[in-house]
Amino acid sequence: MSKQYLTAHTVDEAHPAEIFSLAPTPTSILSASGSSALRVHSTTDPSFPLQQTIPAAHKLGCHHVCTARGGLGTVAASVGFGGEIKVWTRNRAGNNDTAGEDEWRLDWELAPSSSKADGGGDVWAVALSADEGYLACTTSDGRIHVWDIAARERIQTYETGARGGGSFAMAVDLSRDGRLTASGHESGAVYVFNNDAGRMVYSLSGLAKPVRAVAFSPGCKRLAAAGNAGIIALYDMEHGEHVGNLTTPSTRPAWITSLDWNDTGEYLLSGSLDGKVKVWDVARGVCVATHSETESALWSVRWLPKTERALGPGMGKSEMFCAAGASRSLTFYREATGS
Repeated sequence: MSKQYLTAHTVDEAHPAEIFSLAPTPTSILSASGSSALRVHSTTDPSFPLQQTIPAAHKLGCHHVCTARGGLGTVAASVGFGGEIKVWTRNRAGNNDTAGEDEWRLDWELAPSSSKADGGGDVWAVALSADEGYLACTTSDGRIHVWDIAARERIQTYETGARGGGSFAMAVDLSRDGRLTASGHESGAVYVFNNDAGRMVYSLSGLAKPVRAVAFSPGCKRLAAAGNAGIIALYDMEHGEHVGNLTTPSTRPAWITSLDWNDTGEYLLSGSLDGKVKVWDVARGVCVATHSETESALWSVRWLPKTERALGPGMGKSEMFCAAGASRSLTFYREATGS
């Protein structure tokens, strides 16, 4: 059985350059692009208006921005093409706050010299823990660093090869329980680390081409990984086994650039270079919805946290997701009421 999703709204020209990354919070979505500014759009209004522009956030543009999956939405982290990491914080507006206080502000910056710890490679992907206390980042020489945000110090470094000889780590994720870190690499390798023990627990096979996205399920029982192979590999986290693939019949499947689980772990969202965003029923192993608003590459797709109220007449409290990429627009989709 398929699921029906409708285009709820499109924000055209959301950025002056390609949008590379999206990061949702309970009330908004942050977006990063090849331009220097980060932008924040409200997700509590059916027109998804621009809420804040953070000018000159990254001088050379930004390729990754993240928030904590399942978190409060008060911390974000971004990485610029100059190699710098910036950590942003937001004060949630209360009854005594002014509107201007409910904005993102720079909290902490890791300069390229600091983020390239011990002379390592340039920083690439980032992920935040669900409690917004820890930041994981990958490097071009295959390392994964973990930082304590409050203490502003690096507490762990995972190596995936001889010193300085690891494969480019293109993707990273932290499990919601904070127990595991996963990384995807240019070599096609996927590694999982136990944060309590401080060591690698699984080296996962199944993808022979570059891995551009890794994502833990909300219950931390599954890990999804995908990339240039055009298939989504699923792994069991209890035993580290490859338990299946999600794929559609195609002679030349498009590179998959982004993955995201919904809050229940039933559905997986994927975005690819052919402009298609797909919703997968993980238990049945089938694609239940496909949308292609554009033939331009999609670089990021994200579910929006479920809200307790409808955004507009007839919209219900339906599940929603957002897609963005080379078209420079933000496209929001909602589950059709009654589907």
